[in-house]
Amino acid sequence: MAELVTVTAADDPRLADYRDLRDVQLRRHVEAERGLFLAEGEKVVRRAVEAGFTPRSFLMAERWLDGLADVLATSTAPCYVVTEALAEQVTGFHVHRGALASLERRPLPPVAEVLAGARTVLVLEDVVDHTNVGAIMRSGAALGVDAVLLAPRCADPLYRRSVKVAMGAVFTLPWTRLPDWFDALPTVSAAGFTTVALTVAPGALPLEEAVAGLGRLALVLGSEGHGLSDRWERAADRRATIPMREGIDSLNVAAATAVACYVARHR
Repeated sequence: MAELVTVTAADDPRLADYRDLRDVQLRRHVEAERGLFLAEGEKVVRRAVEAGFTPRSFLMAERWLDGLADVLATSTAPCYVVTEALAEQVTGFHVHRGALASLERRPLPPVAEVLAGARTVLVLEDVVDHTNVGAIMRSGAALGVDAVLLAPRCADPLYRRSVKVAMGAVFTLPWTRLPDWFDALPTVSAAGFTTVALTVAPGALPLEEAVAGLGRLALVLGSEGHGLSDRWERAADRRATIPMREGIDSLNVAAATAVACYVARHR
């Protein structure tokens, strides 16, 4: 059972994993160096532990202890009990969900392992917003996607904001990073997938037409600002667009992913 440890000082070194959570650059360095990620909220903490991730520690206000009592009963990691005011002082924001956990990261699996047995996958190029990555993972998990591949510059699916928006889908939907940006799509095609690039460029097929009858499908989506690079758009097997009413030229990448996943599920 987790040991409950009351902590009263914000500078207590035992709380180091939870400091300055709003500082994205600092957190990237800290989490990579220590091999950890954070889960926020009772549901997300529970889903992380149930998915087999090893807790390093928990940080909770006292009123949240009962809600996670079963999780704490099966863990040997310490649970630091703090006031909500102290939690805000340490993390830099109001922890309105009352519970945080620091968990060990796992090594990322090879691309071939993630693609094995998959029928529908998402391939993301330079999606740099953590909220978008989390929303994409959640939509993919809900709408039948089997795996997600991320280009090297994509945001981290295990960053706290991504995990929170995904509601823990990042723990169950297989994903990994592509080691090489330049030949990423030819690699996916060589694995037996038809790569379909979502774009607003002229000449793209309507999405339903582009995916109709396909077996193994890779939906390819680009960055929030400029969409897919010329390299990736040219390398894709097909180009597709989501038909929209006049005057609207595009959707947010997370919304476009949800539409594309829904259409792909019914192909």
